[in-house]
Amino acid sequence: MNPACVLTIAGTDPSGGAGIQADLKTFQELKSYGMSVVTSVVAQNTTGVKDVHHLPDSFIREQLFAVSEDMPVHAVKTGMIANKEMMQVIKDWMQTIDAPYIMDPVMIAQSGDPLVEQEEQIYLKRHLVPESTLVTPNIPETETLLNRRIDHEEDMKEAAVEIVEQLGAGAALVKGGHLKGKAVDFLYDGYQLHSFEEERIDSANTHGTGCTYSAAIAAYMSQGYPLTQAVEKGKHFVTAAIRHSFDLGKGDGPTNHFAVRREVFHS
Repeated sequence: MNPACVLTIAGTDPSGGAGIQADLKTFQELKSYGMSVVTSVVAQNTTGVKDVHHLPDSFIREQLFAVSEDMPVHAVKTGMIANKEMMQVIKDWMQTIDAPYIMDPVMIAQSGDPLVEQEEQIYLKRHLVPESTLVTPNIPETETLLNRRIDHEEDMKEAAVEIVEQLGAGAALVKGGHLKGKAVDFLYDGYQLHSFEEERIDSANTHGTGCTYSAAIAAYMSQGYPLTQAVEKGKHFVTAAIRHSFDLGKGDGPTNHFAVRREVFHS
């Protein structure tokens, strides 16, 4: 039997904790066949972003069609998309496939470094968000999308609804990792709100958690899981990855993509 195939469209992380590298590790662990299209080559590590080289939009288009003309695409996940030209190429290509699209609206690095300029943020909100099956913003990304502060859980709930009803996303998962207290995320699927709660892990080693979470959701959706179940399973996966994260590097260390299998082996 052929595996489910999932494509990540994102930037790189040479330190291996985030970006395309994290996505492919996640896909492999969850038994989906991972494919990738590189948008930007990023010089970064656990301490922050050092430099970025954006690939030409024409070459991104060549990568996209090289994949879809030859391989099945059962789900798509996007991460860092740096400029309007890239976004337009991706939007146009999306019209040629039929697969759920999970958007991780990467605009700010874990270190706080901006990855996408304001004009591009506006373009993404207006032109790519409406194409998505699910958008997965953290608190800073949610504040950028809606241009207002998110201070507590009620704000998160309202924001999830607004991203769907005002910005046109198919569904929105607002993640509460930047708030204090319990680690709870809120999903609005266009009909009702769902909450997903796991223990908050006391660890600074959270480099790449957003990439990993959305990649896990994409992997599960590529296998045919419904949205709410894919989010629930993805939440469990990323929590385990943080629980067993690595104390590597001089900044916030990376999560452990092998963690779920480790917990099974030691249970």
